[in-house]
Amino acid sequence: MPTDTELDLLRVLWTRGPSTVREVQESLDADSGYTTVLKHLQIMLEKGLVTRDESQRAHVYRAAASKDDTQRRLVDDLLDRAFGGSARQLVMRALSTDRVSDEEIERIRELLDEAAEREQ
Repeated sequence: MPTDTELDLLRVLWTRGPSTVREVQESLDADSGYTTVLKHLQIMLEKGLVTRDESQRAHVYRAAASKDDTQRRLVDDLLDRAFGGSARQLVMRALSTDRVSDEEIERIRELLDEAAEREQ
């Protein structure tokens, strides 16, 4: 599983697409130095989170998995570790926060309706 810092770097790669270390570093909000970003990307390469194209002078990094696949794996891991596999408990906890907008609630209702239709 990616760390918080690794997720920040993956978000840049998902948004920008394949990027050099300098491009990733410039896209970050934080004051991360070039060598820090390079080291994180090298670790991520070893972990299989990114791939690297070495055909150009400046190496280009790309996310090894899509944003959707990574989010799915993170949710599956959280579901198992924190909620004992109960999707109901996870959703109830997520909806109990003040961070859910009216638009998100409406979209959740639509998803629930679609799921119910598939079950029939």
